[in-house]
Amino acid sequence: MSHALSVILFAAPSFAELPALPTPLSANDFMGVDAEKAELGRLLFYDKILSGNRNISCGTCHHPRFGTSDGLSLGLGEGGHGLGPERVSDMGANKVQKRIPRNAPALWNLGANTIDTLMHDGRVSVDPIFGNGFNTPAEEWLPDGLKSVLAAQALFPMTSGFEMAGNVGENEVVGATRDRIDAAWPIIAKRVRTIPRYGAGFVSAFDEIGAAEEVSIVQIADALAHFMVQDFTSFDSPFDAYLAGEDQALSAVQVQGMELFFGKAGCSNCHSGNLFSNQQFHALGLPAFGPGRTRRFDPYARDVGRMGETDDLADAYRFRTPILRNVELTAPYGHNGAYPTLERMIRHHLDPPAARANWRVADLTLPDVPWLSRIDFVIQQDRIEMARHANHRDIHIPPRSDAEIAALVAFLESLTGAAAKAQTSRIPEEVPSGLKVDR
Repeated sequence: MSHALSVILFAAPSFAELPALPTPLSANDFMGVDAEKAELGRLLFYDKILSGNRNISCGTCHHPRFGTSDGLSLGLGEGGHGLGPERVSDMGANKVQKRIPRNAPALWNLGANTIDTLMHDGRVSVDPIFGNGFNTPAEEWLPDGLKSVLAAQALFPMTSGFEMAGNVGENEVVGATRDRIDAAWPIIAKRVRTIPRYGAGFVSAFDEIGAAEEVSIVQIADALAHFMVQDFTSFDSPFDAYLAGEDQALSAVQVQGMELFFGKAGCSNCHSGNLFSNQQFHALGLPAFGPGRTRRFDPYARDVGRMGETDDLADAYRFRTPILRNVELTAPYGHNGAYPTLERMIRHHLDPPAARANWRVADLTLPDVPWLSRIDFVIQQDRIEMARHANHRDIHIPPRSDAEIAALVAFLESLTGAAAKAQTSRIPEEVPSGLKVDR
């Protein structure tokens, strides 16, 4: 698709043209969950045994307390300690070497049957191209047997040095990734299966496993996926109650926001369907900062978005439309966490040039790491790159009044599930490795 054809020009339809509301979500819209596998996955999700230095878990950066994200604009992975906005870098040889390039995505509803692509740039997707069922950074070296795109995605934080694997020279996992990405996964699998409680758990939960020695990274990823679907599937919001016929489930201002969202504001052109995402990629011209994810041979810090995966110039600075369910819980917003509130994010959609001009570094939730400060904002010194970034914009939306923006925010808050808001997902008191659980 060419860049010109992808530009979304939102007209202002009358209320009479309001599209039909999405169909209600139900458990049938998601991959099936095996409770025994999910409970095994719960332990693994919070167990730091999956990281190279045994010091960070999946739950460290995807915590229920922060809406299954981390509450930061750009996170601190390997070399950090603490949770959310309180997370800071270690010092000395163990210090953080690089911020996580993008905002930690929330995990809500990623087991939906309609989802076939994950990550901000879509670099993990269902695709037969490599013979293993998926198109991923591991290409043909991704192991066979993965049963879902969510399971495939779960493998990659383990091999990322800045996320979970560790710095070069620190452990055998990161060393193996430097040989070839798939060399690390057997090391992690052996760590797990040689812990008696895990070994027995896998034999019990997986029919294809007759002995602990047979456990591979495939079963580990599958267990993680079952847990995420079990605990992070969400369709118990006020909006869901409204769809089910409870007219009083939404307030008057939320109904007004709903009418704007699906009508003249045009939000549902991209945030469509019952997940509130068309699963496509769009350029919003968000403020640029941070190390970014570049193409392989880019000489400096920047984030090229979808182009990094497709190598197509038409995809420059495009990012996947986020799912909006439980969005109230997942601040900051944008692929790099540029905006602290839903109101600010909406205002950016309506007038990106003005929003960029008004944006300040103080808008970020960014832990202070002095030795990274030169990288954090170096991109803003490149006027040509900043101009390219600003000019690649796929949406042009008519302005809205302050009252209408407030109504849109109120409607988005009606998408928050009751269980998600109450943080009912259980964090284990302890894990089989004996390592500390981040609570």
